[in-house]
Amino acid sequence: MSNIVYKRAQTKEELQQILALQRANIPSAISKNEKEAEGFVTVHHTFEILNAMNAKCPHVIATYKEKVIGYALCMHPEFKNDIEVLKPMFEQIDACLKGDKSYLVMGQICIDKAFRKRGVFRGLYNFMREELQSRFDMIVTEVDEANVRSMNAHFAIGFKVLYSYHSNQQDWKIIYINTTN
Repeated sequence: MSNIVYKRAQTKEELQQILALQRANIPSAISKNEKEAEGFVTVHHTFEILNAMNAKCPHVIATYKEKVIGYALCMHPEFKNDIEVLKPMFEQIDACLKGDKSYLVMGQICIDKAFRKRGVFRGLYNFMREELQSRFDMIVTEVDEANVRSMNAHFAIGFKVLYSYHSNQQDWKIIYINTTN
């Protein structure tokens, strides 16, 4: 889709639009069938934490006619203790990497339903990799193994498994992609 713009989040309005898209895709907002077919997001951020994360490393967004239609959150490791459900992930990442690689956690990715299957997911990651390659060796994220759509989408663009573990009654895969080819 040619009118989609990929950029870094800059305004409070863009951050509010990220939160609106997030709220529309948390498990409690969608049906079981939609969860299985379309995927879901696990964490609901506050504006304060989303804004603080953005100040450290601006989030990647896709816009169409000035509206945020997709996002990939940038979560610097400095925030490893700020979101309870993500603490185990950071512990596992740090244990696996042992400080050998610099990384940024893609804290969550989500595409507006009307723009799915149009390359926005790939576009967000391609833009993110390009933007971050001078600062980080890799982008790391984790996906709930029950989120088959998300797992498959990540593997299709080159993510590899770093580690698998169980936490909070969920099975997680920590996956990564290098920022340079």
